[in-house]
Amino acid sequence: MDNGIIAGSLAGRPLFFCGIGGSGMLPLAQIAHGLGHPVAGSDRSRDQGRTPEKFVWMESAGFTLFPQDGSGVSSPEQVLIASAAIEDSVPEVVRARELGCPRLSRAELLSHLFNAADFSVAVGGTSGKSTVTGMIAWILTEMGHDPTVMNGAVMKNFISPASPFASARIGSRDLFVSEVDESDGSIALYRPTIGVLLNVSLDHKTIEELRVLFGNFVGKAGTAVINLDSAEAGYLVPRAQKKVTFGVRIRSADITVDPDSIDQSELGLRAAVIDNRKREVFPLILPMPGLHNLSNALAAIAAASAAGIAVGHATYALRSFQGLARRFEVIGTTPSGTTVIDDFGHNPEKCAATLRTLKATPGRVVAFFQPHGYGPLRQMGEELAATFVRELGPDDVTLMCDPVYFGGTVDRSVGSERIVALIKDAGGSAEHIPAREDCGDRIAALARPGDRIVVMGARDDTLTEFARSLLPRLP
Repeated sequence: MDNGIIAGSLAGRPLFFCGIGGSGMLPLAQIAHGLGHPVAGSDRSRDQGRTPEKFVWMESAGFTLFPQDGSGVSSPEQVLIASAAIEDSVPEVVRARELGCPRLSRAELLSHLFNAADFSVAVGGTSGKSTVTGMIAWILTEMGHDPTVMNGAVMKNFISPASPFASARIGSRDLFVSEVDESDGSIALYRPTIGVLLNVSLDHKTIEELRVLFGNFVGKAGTAVINLDSAEAGYLVPRAQKKVTFGVRIRSADITVDPDSIDQSELGLRAAVIDNRKREVFPLILPMPGLHNLSNALAAIAAASAAGIAVGHATYALRSFQGLARRFEVIGTTPSGTTVIDDFGHNPEKCAATLRTLKATPGRVVAFFQPHGYGPLRQMGEELAATFVRELGPDDVTLMCDPVYFGGTVDRSVGSERIVALIKDAGGSAEHIPAREDCGDRIAALARPGDRIVVMGARDDTLTEFARSLLPRLP
């Protein structure tokens, strides 16, 4: 980080985003642009012709785009925004160093904007961050507030012709809602008015590292909103200055539910939300399936309560919450009842939540999984394999292609075949087919009427196109 640029003023400085079309960079570029910064950028996916409609929209919205050849970095006044994973050999990095441009990571820029707000809500945890961030944003908006929102996924409630890629909402600079990431340790940069901790489980770091990161996050928040259903999260409650707790299973939490009231369907769920602090009960009608989304809703309601919004008002606002793109998003259903679902599941906890939601209703599951990198696959391979074995039945099938790879020097010696072998050794049904296109052929051959075909993975916008391409090929 260039401490001088953070300590000084970023106001009006031109920003150049390396990888501007990525799920983390695009919403931040939108927010920076909305706050008055000239924004330019480059992206390897644009150079490769991937998701061209996104980049066409970005240019029409005022973003200046360049090939990833260094040509867009042309003045020492520019600030280079590049993730810590961007290699020093990338042309933009080389050119910025030559010109003496300051460099900030995505998290450093985001935390600078976030911490400058008068009132801020940060959503942390291993899984569910994007959904809860979207829920909180929608509750605040429905209550007449004007939040600026940074999300890692497109929020359907905020899509408009002017903002088709609504992973950000541009509102007041003094009310900021954002998901915050623990995978690179950057969660330590944020000083939230309200800090939401959803869960603590293995993803990119060890449990010991996560305890430190999330413990400090809880300790710095003005009010911590903590999920008591997660034992590791509950363990951190004593670190909080002030707290609001929630839980589906822990009945003593401040915000909980009557277990007998939970009614699930393929389209959503209903439950009676209990505010134990006031002994009040409110009906929740959530147009999203899965018990994990019930937990997400309680998190958002608890966060809204910490912000001074009545529990009944927050609960009612979620009736019109439309969800997020690629969060158990139904692409379509054939006349014979075969359904294709597009989902962001990529770590053990997210995949388990998706598979449990599918298995809560009848029908065979054909699960396609594209790992989001070789490094994460090494970190959580055993847990991932155990998840597919545990959550799927004997008739269900798992297919995996090779991990997503857009270039670079990452070690690719261990891939998806290891996960498939672990699943098969444990008695599960799984196949490794290296090329994604060939997986599509195999899915089309395997599919039977009534199957649920789920496409899972992260860090690759073309997965949605792949899911859509399957539908016309199915019975």
